[in-house]
Parts: sequence; structure tokens; C-alpha cells
Amino acid sequence: MVKRIVAKMTGLWLLMALAFPACAGELSVEPDRKQLYEGEVLTVTVKGTMELDINLSNLFEFDLSQLPAPDIEKVEPDFEILARNQQYSIRTVNSQMIGEITWTYQLAPTRTGELTIPALTFRDATSEPVTVEVVSGSGPDQGPEVRDSFVELSADKAEVYVQEQLTLTVRLFFTGNLIRGELSEPEHPHAIIESLGKQQEYTRYRDGVRYRVVERRYAVFPQKTGELNLPPIQFEGQARTQEGKLRFLRDSEEFFTVPVKPVPAEFTGDTWLPASDLSLEESGLPPTLEVDMGENLTRRLTLKTTDLPSEALPPLPEGTPPGIRAYPDQPQRSTQVTSEGLVSTLEQTIALVPVQAGEMTLPEVRLAWWDTDTDSQQVAVIPARTLSVTDTGGAAVPPSPEPPADGSTTTGTASEPETGRSPEATGSVWPWVSLALAVAWAATVAGWWWSGRNGRGPRKQPATHGGDGNERALFDQLIIAARKGSAETPHFLIRWMQHRHPDQLFHTAGDVVKFLEDEALATELDRLQADLFAGKGSPESGVADRQALVRALEQVRRRKARTTREDGLRPLYPDNLSA
Repeated sequence: MVKRIVAKMTGLWLLMALAFPACAGELSVEPDRKQLYEGEVLTVTVKGTMELDINLSNLFEFDLSQLPAPDIEKVEPDFEILARNQQYSIRTVNSQMIGEITWTYQLAPTRTGELTIPALTFRDATSEPVTVEVVSGSGPDQGPEVRDSFVELSADKAEVYVQEQLTLTVRLFFTGNLIRGELSEPEHPHAIIESLGKQQEYTRYRDGVRYRVVERRYAVFPQKTGELNLPPIQFEGQARTQEGKLRFLRDSEEFFTVPVKPVPAEFTGDTWLPASDLSLEESGLPPTLEVDMGENLTRRLTLKTTDLPSEALPPLPEGTPPGIRAYPDQPQRSTQVTSEGLVSTLEQTIALVPVQAGEMTLPEVRLAWWDTDTDSQQVAVIPARTLSVTDTGGAAVPPSPEPPADGSTTTGTASEPETGRSPEATGSVWPWVSLALAVAWAATVAGWWWSGRNGRGPRKQPATHGGDGNERALFDQLIIAARKGSAETPHFLIRWMQHRHPDQLFHTAGDVVKFLEDEALATELDRLQADLFAGKGSPESGVADRQALVRALEQVRRRKARTTREDGLRPLYPDNLSA
């Protein structure tokens, strides 16, 4: 604490001493070098000395705003003043107090050639003019001085087509330990510029000097023809030398003009795709191209390019013959960033369902693109595929998605029985079968109701978990169908719930959801129906994806069976009509 107080008092005494008249002294100007390269920073040290006259009468009559300083502004406009600093000291010579002030300035030359730091004045002292040489370039023939820092720019091409990738490399070379640094980013109003990963740092020798290097890479996509002129890349920072001195670093480099060519007249494609590589692949169809009618197929078309962003890739054609139903998904786009540029992928998935027997031909997929390596048009092709569709007699068209449980129209929530007859032959029979089932069900309900009213013995309660064996068999069928993601799942759900709750009438899976009021089950059934509609349901993929549905069903079975009345019978009439 005592040392700190003494230091503060000494500094205060020095400031007060410098604020009052003194005898004339000396003023010197010393640059850290006489030759530097364009863009580098010059460190100039200015020292002034004077004899101090301090007494008790003027001890407390000082003003900090009146502290002396040389007229450094004279160096403008040949130099830009970046920073300034000052230090004070007092020494005694032959019983006379001598004050010494040291100012340190960081000056950035504004032009090349011989520049002069003019004579500076401080009180009654005047310095001598100093001349320094600012040279352009960085070659060894420019002079013996070592550059503190400089920026280098390079590109992989001298000219590009519009929307073609230009890889720009920015390298910053510097000596010493960098304390602070700001390196500007390339930008242009008519170009898309993407950073290619993180910056790299390494060491490199240049003209026998060891430099630390910061390297950044960018992908530049010009959006207009003509000439591409990027603003200069600028660097400003501070580094500490091996001697412990703080040195300002500054440099800028301008990128060369790049001609941007228009789309060549010989290009015949619908979408301009300039890339160094492009591939088009197909998967999902059986190797033999033999399928059954009603079988779910998932065809994947994958477009992969080098040197293009995924947003530039067009959707692929989706043509299918009339005998095949197609359910396309939204294209999935992804872009991978590498040090050489962008690698983009577009994957298009289409669910195909053959609904007619015979030979069905999927048309070829053609995509024209421009090979920037060979400077020529190329065409990626997936050849036509002819599917041999067989009518096995038991295949059915996949059902449409389950509608909401609000009584709206629905079709085909359960598959038709395997009768071996065509839909046209069975369409006239099912209305009569439905009518007969409805009459039988009404008679059954009437019998149960009459039995309950006459007290002909207690009615059996609905089976719960671990009870009736028939209920267990129905539930096992439901679980197997759910695990496979089968279209039969809603059908087995209705059968199991009808057995578990015989006092209810369930026509659709929506009726079951409305009765149970189970959000988890409703969500998973909607997801199953959506996948079936899109052709994603299959025994191979359903096991891993349907665990949530299985858990929801098991949770429902663990719950106690609900009834609408204590006697377990559903009322035949609403309350407002039974009074």
C-alpha cells in the first residue's frame, strides 16, 4: 500500500512540474526504420527535454489540459496518425532538475516514394526533418527491410462463367506475436460469397524470413456478367516484437479483376448448372424390376454436384405411366463445405404403387449441365426402367390416409378380404353384406338390452389385461400389425376395441381415438396413415419406426375398460328423449 501511494505521488509531482515554465530544451525525432513497404506502419519516437523550475508558490497551480506536446499534425497528409502515447521522467544534472518527455506515434504512409517528417516544435525546441522511403511490392530487390505484415490474394481461375464457383484464398503474413488483428471479409453486391470452413494457421518462410500465416478460403459465385471487382482486403493489428516492443501492423491488397462470362449459347438445358462434377443416381427399385400389383416401391433419385450450392439444384422430373400411382416427397437438400469448395446433394424420394398389371415404363431422367473443367456441355442420364407388374389376385391398392374423427367421408381404412375377385366384381356384393351385418348387429344389441332389463343374470364385464384369451389373441394380432406398420393396423384396432368394449360401435379408427381420448395414440395413428399414404409403410422399415405406436397401444390395454353406464350398456336414446 505504501509503495502504491509513493508511486502515485511521484507521478502527480511530475505532471505538476511539467505544467509550468521551464528553460529551453532539445527535441529529437527517431523513426524505427528509414525504409518500409507500402501498407506498413512506421513507429516514430519523439523526445523532448527541458530544465524545470518548481517551487512551493506554483506547486498547486497546474492544469492537466495544458501539458505540452509537439505539433505532430504536421505529418499529415503524407502520414495517417494511428496511435499516440507519452511517457515522463525527471533526472537531476548538476543540481538542476531536467524533465524528459517521450512521445511514441504510429504513422501509416498514405503514398509511396520519399516522404518527409517535417521539423516539429515543442516549446522553444525544434527538431530536424527526417526522410523515409516507402516502396511498393514485396520482392527482395525492393530493399533489405523485412515487412512486418502483408496480405496475399489468389484464385483458382482467371475467369469464370456467371454463377460459377471462384475459390478465393486470403493469406495474412505477419511477424512477432499478434496481440490484436482485424482482417476484412470479401464482399460484393452482385456475388454470393461463402466461407469455406475455419481459417488455417501455420508457419512459412518467405525470402528467408519466418512468418506466421493466417489463411482463409471463400467460394465466390458472381451473379452478373461483366467484370468482378472485389474491394481491397484490409488488415490492421498490433504485435509485440521479440524485444518486447509493441508494433502496429497494417496492410491492404486488392484482388485482380475477374471477367465473368455469360451462359454459352450452345447450352441446351433448362437450368444453368456450371460445375466441375455432377452425378445422377437411382435406388430403391428391385433388381429384377418384377413387382406385384399394389406393392409399395420407394424410388430415390440423388443429384450430387461439386462447386454449386444446393439451392441452385433443380427438382428432378417425376413422370410416371398411368398404371402407377406416384406420391413424391419434398426434395431434401444438403451442402457440405470443403476446403476446395461446396459439395451439394439433392435427394428426391417418390413412393410408387402399381395399380395395373402389365409392363409399366418409368421414363428416363435427363439433366444437362456445364462441365467447367472441360468447358463443354454434359448430360447426366438415368435410363428408362420397365417394371413387370403381376396381378397376384390378393393385392389391394394401398388405403388413403385415415380422416379426422369428425364424421367426414372416408374410404378404404381397412383392406378388402382376399376373395380373388376384382374390385368390379365385388363392388355390387359389399353393400348387401354391409346391410346384413348392420341388421345382425342391431339384433344383437337389442338382445343384450332386453336381457339387461329383465335381469337375466349379470353381463360379463369387458376383458382387461390378462383376462379373456380371445381378447389377448386379438391384441396380439394388433401388435404384430402395428410393429410392421401394416395397413391392417386400423382394422385390427377396431376388432380388438369392439371386443373390449361391446357396448360401443366403432366404424373407423377415428371412432376409437375419439372414445379413448388418447393423444399419443391419435398422433401415432395419424403418422402411420400418413406414411402408408406416402408409401413408406413396410415390414422392413416399420419395426424401428412403430415402437411409439406399440407403446401407446400397450398403455391403452393397461387402462381399465371404460363403460358409459354402470350396467355396461350404451343407452338407446339420448337423455332428453328418455324422460
